[in-house]
Amino acid sequence: MSKSIAVIGAGWAGCAAAVELAVAGHKITLYESSRTLGGRARAVEINGKLLDNGQHILLGAYSESLRMLQRVGVDEEKALLRLPLQMRYPNNADGMDFVAPRLPAPFHLIAALLRSTGLAGADKMALARFSSAARWMDWRMHDDCSVSELLQRFDQTDRLIKLMWRPLCIAALNTPPERASAQIFLNVLRDSLGASRAASDMLIPRVDLTALFPQQASAFVEQHGGQIKLGAAVQKIVQNDDRWIAMQDKTENEIYDAIVVATSASQAASLLGDVTMPPDIPSFEYEPITTCYLQYPAGTKLAIPFYALNDDPATGCWGQFVFDRGQLEATQNGLFAVIVSASTEAIELGHEALSAAIAAQLANTLNTPQLAMPEWSRIITEKRATFSCTPALQRPQEQTEFPHLVLAGDYLASDYPATLESAVRSGVKAAKLLNESFT
Repeated sequence: MSKSIAVIGAGWAGCAAAVELAVAGHKITLYESSRTLGGRARAVEINGKLLDNGQHILLGAYSESLRMLQRVGVDEEKALLRLPLQMRYPNNADGMDFVAPRLPAPFHLIAALLRSTGLAGADKMALARFSSAARWMDWRMHDDCSVSELLQRFDQTDRLIKLMWRPLCIAALNTPPERASAQIFLNVLRDSLGASRAASDMLIPRVDLTALFPQQASAFVEQHGGQIKLGAAVQKIVQNDDRWIAMQDKTENEIYDAIVVATSASQAASLLGDVTMPPDIPSFEYEPITTCYLQYPAGTKLAIPFYALNDDPATGCWGQFVFDRGQLEATQNGLFAVIVSASTEAIELGHEALSAAIAAQLANTLNTPQLAMPEWSRIITEKRATFSCTPALQRPQEQTEFPHLVLAGDYLASDYPATLESAVRSGVKAAKLLNESFT
């Protein structure tokens, strides 16, 4: 039986929930307070270009995200650049070159390790030891601890930690290894390094994040009889017997059979403040992510689509990865995107100083002096990009005390940190709970 359902928040979790509920035949109203779909993974306009508020990498292990893209009609081959697992630095003297060939698992990792350059024998032995031990442990820990403690237990070398484990941890969890959850880190490794070869692939969006999924999802919902309300901020949710009222203001109040609250944790707590027995949503600590866009003359390019970078704040090196956007989208020729995850300290420099430091880092690392002088640069910081993914962190569930009121978002209980995949999985789970509640 078709029900009227409001989905509040058109980030990736809300869009996933809306699509699944539309497929089930429900009448969906998708609310978004801003004018742009995507939440914390969306397009922004910079110097006449539609770019992302933060550069993202998806993994082949993101099964629900890939299924959802297919469901709304996205052509993966056109929308995503699929690369084998790699950690490649511009200079082997300061980094390493690790690329997994397209072989069946686990031979792709064995071959990558044997062929890798920039790692000493002790580093390679440490990596092999860690991988074997993690598999033996079934990627599980009895008691959670920090990633740094985990790496110390398995005698990982300083160079391997610097060149592989630390950047992987910060990229995946957006939390420094000294504070990051070892169990969540192992979960990510289990589903990528410990799974099939394709699961370890890196997928880089060729289109902006709004166009990649939220835009296609909203069109899908409309095609199935739903409606999208942009610039529509729901202020409060009120119970009305066994139904729910979404209150925008005193004149715009709509009654629904069910509601999905797919906002941030803090917004969800505020929306549900007047609900009897509201869900217990904790106050999370958050980590920022900064992206520095640098435009160079047409024809300026990297040898490969992206490189890892040695970040060392003590020497003014803040960038952790650099992406050549021109190799992803032809209209972005000469545009580089540099990522600074867990960027609290970096943003204290100010935009101008941070941009200059990152440009100087690229010039020095790539031995190309002209990179120190981009035509223009722009810093974008998502200050509450993710929650701080610390050990044994308690995260709430999608289900509430009410069968027709559910939550969705990357902050909810999951094997994963705050990623696009955890957001999509949460949205799918929220939709499933509602569908089951109506049967």
